[in-house]
Amino acid sequence: MGALPQIAIELRDLVVAYIKQETVAPLRQLLRYVAFGVIGALFLGLGAILFGLGGLRALQTETGDTFSDSWSWAPYLITFAALIVGSALVWRTRRGWRAWREKSS
Repeated sequence: MGALPQIAIELRDLVVAYIKQETVAPLRQLLRYVAFGVIGALFLGLGAILFGLGGLRALQTETGDTFSDSWSWAPYLITFAALIVGSALVWRTRRGWRAWREKSS
């Protein structure tokens, strides 16, 4: 009769270890993957903002009197358009990369 409780305890330990292996470990990996993705997206977003501000500042200071008085809005439009074009290029490249990756798999 002493062997039956020992087998039950071993079975419980085996089931708990299996559940941890099949659920907890993949969830930790997924969380790590998502965390690195979010951190990367934040850094890329911050870089795009700083790039846009740098471009705007360059247009405002390095062009002299070209964008003065009634044309003072032009650097903002040029910077906005450049950021939109850059975003569209990244979006298009991302779509092409996904299609290529799915085709090669």
